[in-house]
Amino acid sequence: MATAKIIVFDPDKCKGCLECEKACSKVLNKNDKGGEYSAIRIHETEAGYEMTNCNMCGLCIDMCPVQALKRLNNGTVTLDKNVCIGCQACVGFCPRGVMRKAPDIISPFKCIACGACVRACPEEALELKEVELDELEETVYAYLGVCE
Repeated sequence: MATAKIIVFDPDKCKGCLECEKACSKVLNKNDKGGEYSAIRIHETEAGYEMTNCNMCGLCIDMCPVQALKRLNNGTVTLDKNVCIGCQACVGFCPRGVMRKAPDIISPFKCIACGACVRACPEEALELKEVELDELEETVYAYLGVCE
């Protein structure tokens, strides 16, 4: 069975320091700004903190007109910036809103499950976990209301 690595978030441990976002933006966009430059986002809610991040579903792959999005053997969906034309079709299509676009960067980006955010979190609120691909797809389809 095919598997993929995902980032799992424990909201009870998160203190909202955003070190995970900064680490992510260093890897993906060569800055430590976090926020719009990070694939992982931490939001404060009335109930505490929550995270939005790509769970590697791969529904965006078929939307790319130049096939810049591909699933690697380890299950991770990646974007080849050398092939990407910056059309943002994947960003507009993403059902979870986790394909990202920074204001001054042409290519979109997403989580590549590198674990930089996990290593940067001082509260150990993040974990890199391997799950079955079918499980991820079911979760996304359920979120979209396609199945239970």
